[in-house]
Amino acid sequence: MTTHNLLVELFVEELPPKALNKLGAAFSGVLAEQLQSQGLAAADAVVTAFASPRRLAAHVTGVLAQAPDKAVQQKLMPVAVGLDAAGNATPALLKKLQALGADVSHPAATVAALKRAPDGKAEALFYDNVVQGASLQVGLQKALEEALAKLPIPKVMQYQLETDCELPGWSSVNFVRPAHSLIALHASAVVPVKALGLTAGNSTQGHRFEAKVSPVVLAHADQYAETLQSDGSVIASFAERRGEIVRQLQAAAARVGGGVKPIEDDALLDEVTALVERPNVLTCQFEKEFLDVPQECLILTMKANQKYFPLIDASGKLTNRFLVVSNITPDDASFVIGGNERVVRPRLADAKFFFDQDRKKTLESRVEGLSKVVYHNKLGTQGERMARVCAIAKAIGQKVGGDALAAQAEQAARLAKTDLLTDMVGEFPELQGIMGGYYARHDGLSSEVADAIEDHYKPRFAGDDLPRNQIGWVVALADKLETLVGMFGIGNVPTGDKDPFALRRHALGVIRMLIEKDAALGLPELLALAAPVFGDKITGGPEALMEFFYDRLSGSLREQGFSAQEVDAVMALRPARLGQVHQFLSAVRAFAALPESPALAAANKRIGNILKKAGEVDAHVNPALLAEDAEKGLYAVMQRLLPESEAQFKAGDYTASLQTLAALRAPVDAFFDDVMVNADEMDLRLNRQGLLKSLHVAMNRVADLSRLAT
Repeated sequence: MTTHNLLVELFVEELPPKALNKLGAAFSGVLAEQLQSQGLAAADAVVTAFASPRRLAAHVTGVLAQAPDKAVQQKLMPVAVGLDAAGNATPALLKKLQALGADVSHPAATVAALKRAPDGKAEALFYDNVVQGASLQVGLQKALEEALAKLPIPKVMQYQLETDCELPGWSSVNFVRPAHSLIALHASAVVPVKALGLTAGNSTQGHRFEAKVSPVVLAHADQYAETLQSDGSVIASFAERRGEIVRQLQAAAARVGGGVKPIEDDALLDEVTALVERPNVLTCQFEKEFLDVPQECLILTMKANQKYFPLIDASGKLTNRFLVVSNITPDDASFVIGGNERVVRPRLADAKFFFDQDRKKTLESRVEGLSKVVYHNKLGTQGERMARVCAIAKAIGQKVGGDALAAQAEQAARLAKTDLLTDMVGEFPELQGIMGGYYARHDGLSSEVADAIEDHYKPRFAGDDLPRNQIGWVVALADKLETLVGMFGIGNVPTGDKDPFALRRHALGVIRMLIEKDAALGLPELLALAAPVFGDKITGGPEALMEFFYDRLSGSLREQGFSAQEVDAVMALRPARLGQVHQFLSAVRAFAALPESPALAAANKRIGNILKKAGEVDAHVNPALLAEDAEKGLYAVMQRLLPESEAQFKAGDYTASLQTLAALRAPVDAFFDDVMVNADEMDLRLNRQGLLKSLHVAMNRVADLSRLAT
């Protein structure tokens, strides 16, 4: 069958920029999947997505005009329902066959052509039929409707569309933005499908201001991108447009010289790509006096409010130059440059004003104001929260660094939230913590305390840096623990994809800090320090939060490449000190590679089951009661190996500790072959259970080895 390439484009008003790339990928993906499922496109068809501010399009290779007929076998009904006692078709069967298009004028012949086959407990009737393949118009209509229905639209709008019929009127259409035209080209032929009140044609619109012709007419599906760029002055591909912006940004920075480079921000780059159809990068500047303001403030206002790319020098410092991605390419760009410079100046002036005003009050003078800011209706004000964080930070500081660290951590925790009351953070909430650090230095506080205030939100996201110093580490840990203990204590736990207080992120932050710093503090100990500071404000115990931590840690470890068996074995013991977890995992991985591992893991599982049934068992062995040679042999080997394994465990050599136990395989196998654990004599039974208990304790110091059993 002859195939041709297909092009579908929906031309609309400006789409939401932050969603554009996803919309383009979803539109083309679902469209192609639907064509493939109907047999109109091959499974290996090449699908190319296009997305610009005013269009979504897809190019699919090798599309048929008519899908091939398809032989299908359809289940009808149980034989007992479809045939009567004489073997004749029942009315229900005939009705079903008629609905499928079968000829029932000769019922006996029709029944004879049916197949019988077991279907569960009963026998069923099946009908072999040939289904005619869909035409491209029918199949594409279905695919287009499905693609539009499944678009991940952030918010639907309703608009009115004039009806195209003899009686004039208006109809309501629901879509992300008003749609104005539809293209469906199979090679050079228009496929007359409809969507959103539009009928497909072969024309679209180009750049709003710089298109060379209007409308832009497409002669062939394969000429879409080329024609749109040459006649419409639009780069239709999101990826190509993004690449062109990157190229122009780098070229503009090179022309400025001095080793400057545009700030790296993928989210900003994606958003700008979704705002322009024909990018043109221009270089602008602002007055150097604004550089006295913290560069984070200037960078944020330029990126967030204006979508500019600030230029950074080789040392990472902000320059007074920035790059603008314009959507027009005038012969004289001075007006565009001047306009952007005029627009950014008031923004920077506002930032300077906020910075100057904020420094007129010390952070200490703002502490009292925290008591007027509600944190949570069940957990009180920010002032109450600050007091709890202070108490937790002081307790942690005392544990890990004594009086000096406790005092510094308490001071940093007391001031850490005060920048929430500043004008700068009020305008730019993203700068909380950062501005606190600047204001702390201005107030004459030590650099260590100022850095701790700045860093106490870290790590803010996966891969973010940890706090720079120990004071910051203590305060950040205290801050996250306060949030987690408080929210779990009042029942505000994450459910499904809902996590409004970012508790999953906070938990992973705590885990990272404990692991990467190899903190001597155990997780249960930390929760025990944090819970009492809430008094009667919380009712939930720490058990659910503890499980939440271990669940987060387990998921993180699997993402790092550890197997589910390895993770389950280690996490089953609920290790208190998280800094040891990776060492435990490495030891388990090395043990699992030993030839003795499967047998010992199975034996460990068997021992666990025996002890579970026995109830409370004392890990004590009376050598005089060892009657069988196999139990004497096992006891003798244990006397030699267990102290060695325990010493290696205490020395932190967990791999050696487990490998030492590998020599137990033969005596353990012999024990289970020759010894009846649950002997009739009570003293023998208890002694053998005690022997197994001693062995079980020794084998499961690092991990629950029974989890390695297949």
